[in-house]
Amino acid sequence: QVQLVESGGGLVQAGGSLRLSCAASGSIFSINVMGWYRQAPGKKRELVATITSGGWLNYAASVKGRFIISRDNAKNTVYLQMSSLKPEDTAVYYCNAARFGDAYWGQGTQVTVSS
Repeated sequence: QVQLVESGGGLVQAGGSLRLSCAASGSIFSINVMGWYRQAPGKKRELVATITSGGWLNYAASVKGRFIISRDNAKNTVYLQMSSLKPEDTAVYYCNAARFGDAYWGQGTQVTVSS
């Protein structure tokens, strides 16, 4: 149906930056919202940021001002530029794509921020 391939995770020191990418392929028609979620061990998956095909943005309060989500509709790719990273940002980050009736997830990419 829809495949999401994430990249860009890694290990970074506090205060550093990382850029995550997620490319969508397959039956991508009518995909409206794309975004990023994260899940730390022992915690539930939480929304980080979303963006619609029209450019509407939504951020979690914990990342607003530090993270920027963007989308290249022509490339079917969503990005997450993460700056001023904190140890609390350590998690597996998952790409998400949604349309009416369906939601799709990437495999996840690990982001680890050392103190």
